[in-house]
Amino acid sequence: MSPSTPVRKAVFPVAGLGTRFLPATKAAPKEMLPVVDKPLIQYAVEEAYEAGIRHMIFVTGRNKRAIEDHFDTAYELETELEAAQKNDLLALVRSIKPEDMDCSYVRQPRSLGLGHAVLCAQALVGDEPFAVLLADDLMTGPDGGKSVLSQMVEVFERVRTSVLAVQEVPLEHVRRYGIVAGDAAGDRLTRVRQMVEKPKPENSPSRMGVAGRYVLTPAVFEQIRQQPRGSGNEIQLTDGIARLMDTEGVHAYQYEGKRYDCGSKHGFLEATVELALKHPEVGEEFRAYLRKTVC
Repeated sequence: MSPSTPVRKAVFPVAGLGTRFLPATKAAPKEMLPVVDKPLIQYAVEEAYEAGIRHMIFVTGRNKRAIEDHFDTAYELETELEAAQKNDLLALVRSIKPEDMDCSYVRQPRSLGLGHAVLCAQALVGDEPFAVLLADDLMTGPDGGKSVLSQMVEVFERVRTSVLAVQEVPLEHVRRYGIVAGDAAGDRLTRVRQMVEKPKPENSPSRMGVAGRYVLTPAVFEQIRQQPRGSGNEIQLTDGIARLMDTEGVHAYQYEGKRYDCGSKHGFLEATVELALKHPEVGEEFRAYLRKTVC
């Protein structure tokens, strides 16, 4: 990796089964569940694009064909919209995959954990820094501000080490996260000295939980490849990143913005309501509806 190589590629691990949303995900990928009028995966791809990334790499599994179709050209639909002179809708459909954006797809043959999913993308990433975005985590920057991944790319350009998005979580929730602890290294920035995957509250080194955004150096691939299986008998991404602390260093960045845990029903509904209220087309009408309906 050249010391000045920019972040040009993003990996989206999308091979999961989405069992928490059955029966909706029995035949449809969980990443295609819509929040207002866009599927979860599109929010993540748009965030990566805003951060300057143009090569999107999807680590898929069986029954995930809808994701590939979503970012492909829909000739029949575009022809119908063009013939009907529905130019606004035609522009909307074509904007899903801008001309300067490339999409690649690789299969994760077995469900062996997030670390294994990232390792499946190694041949497409090569010897470059790259981002990892978990579509289950719908993340928005502050109003009028930069997206979470844009913030992280800027941090990476300064520190040139792997950067993890973190947020402070309640002590009783640390068992749901990879938890980091370390030394202050600047505004919202921590030099990571310790990482623990889903600790018990009484054993947690801090309350700083890793959220679903990473900017990683390519050295992480070899660390993942060499490590034994960890929590849940899976190949954990957190374990691979932890092994970088002694060689390259790792930083945690407490991002500005909000995370919606759309892997849970509560988080998905929260995202739907809050993003609907901000939507330029339906926001005001939906707000009026809630005022009349909610006790």
